[in-house]
Amino acid sequence: MDFMQSEKGKNERKKIADLTKTLGTVSPDKSAIMFKIAVHDEQALNMFLDGSNPVSKPIFDEVMESYEIFELNKV
Repeated sequence: MDFMQSEKGKNERKKIADLTKTLGTVSPDKSAIMFKIAVHDEQALNMFLDGSNPVSKPIFDEVMESYEIFELNKV
């Protein structure tokens, strides 16, 4: 989490999504953390999450074990 709150991390996240619209929560059984984000560059998001982003790669290698991306559509 230190990286995500650092200036370096925030700058990378700003390239991907609107940080003012990001909502975070913990699952009811406290086994996962979930974020709802307003993405404006889906390709950059995928690079950030798959470890191919050069800035987030070291952090990705250190802490990421798995992730899920859900696409929400207005009904």
